[in-house]
Amino acid sequence: MNIFSFLYIDPGTGSMLFSILIGAAATLFFLAKAAMLKLKVFFSGKRTGVVQDTSYRTYVIYNEGKQYWNVFKPVTDEFEKRGIDLTYYTSARDDPAFDAGYSHIHCEFIGEGNAAFARLNLLSAGFVLMTTPGLHVYQLKRSKKVSHYSHIVHMPNDATTYRLFGLDFFDSVLLTGDYQGEDLRLLEKQRDLKPKDLITVGCTYLDVLSERIKSIPQEETHTFTVLVSPSWGETALLKKYGERLLDPLVQTGWNIIVRPHPQSKKSEADMLEKLQNRYADNKNLEWDFERENIYAMKKADIMISDFSGIIFDYAFLCNKPIMYVNANLDLMPYDAWDLKKPLWQFEILKKMGIELKEEQFTDIKNVIQAASDSPALAEGREEAKRQAWMYIGESGKRVADYMIQKVANT
Repeated sequence: MNIFSFLYIDPGTGSMLFSILIGAAATLFFLAKAAMLKLKVFFSGKRTGVVQDTSYRTYVIYNEGKQYWNVFKPVTDEFEKRGIDLTYYTSARDDPAFDAGYSHIHCEFIGEGNAAFARLNLLSAGFVLMTTPGLHVYQLKRSKKVSHYSHIVHMPNDATTYRLFGLDFFDSVLLTGDYQGEDLRLLEKQRDLKPKDLITVGCTYLDVLSERIKSIPQEETHTFTVLVSPSWGETALLKKYGERLLDPLVQTGWNIIVRPHPQSKKSEADMLEKLQNRYADNKNLEWDFERENIYAMKKADIMISDFSGIIFDYAFLCNKPIMYVNANLDLMPYDAWDLKKPLWQFEILKKMGIELKEEQFTDIKNVIQAASDSPALAEGREEAKRQAWMYIGESGKRVADYMIQKVANT
């Protein structure tokens, strides 16, 4: 056997090792910087018991990807308007924040993955705001030099649908609606955790999208349009049913927009390629991979989904009918599993949406035509909106108020 056979590393393992090496190198770099700072203070003779950390930042936002820009934009706009300096770290080289023309928002690309976490793990700050869950669970650790970590919920559905322990080690969680706090309190008691600040601020990204969707012009000629917008995974609509749903939809002659979940492009690429090839010659089916969902939602007359949070975006922004396939979502990997109680989003969906059963797929045109938008469904959407999207238009101000007040009282 060739000796080089023993030295072969498969691409997956090689990629993992490379990621570990990059993360380790970044960690060593920032540890070295911290050590140099301590040595500098030591030899200067200023040993008063407190090391003055020149890297300290009062307010910090960390954005893990540009898809979350709309979550933070109302907050950065508010700090800019008030003339208060804020540090904005991002893992997106092309983050829209760089082109926003800010004077008081100081933007910096800090790398992706382990490289970014190595920087954040040694951060010195008063208040850190992020959408990234799993603080102090995975690679992202709490820095001893950060006074307060806050998670901002970037969905109007249940805050317990993060992976296990996703929010446990934050000092505060900023909610879109009061209802989200009830289950978080139950988890705290169940896990014997220190109570967090649970502050309802509204939904920042919906505040942004609600203004932007108004500016999209209506189509001059409109064909009845169905938007298929599922989640991803084995029990998600597209993976589970695929052509069994799309074939009869295409045969209706209506305009069909299929908007896969962004994670599908990473985790289900083979499935997507197969379906795209199958419908390549169908002119009435289009695939939407745009970063923002408002263009597809604006066109659609009805949405078909599963357990995806886009259901609430569509209901709240467009106020149009929703059909859902009742997927058996396995909650075991999520915080909600420990609660052993129905999720709010599944209960409210029964009031605001129309269940679509698999046996109805072959007669989908008649099913959709018969699915009138009843007053009861419209009221269900309004009820969900009242509970899950509070303080409409005020989110940026409320987040900034809390950040500033918290630092002032620390």
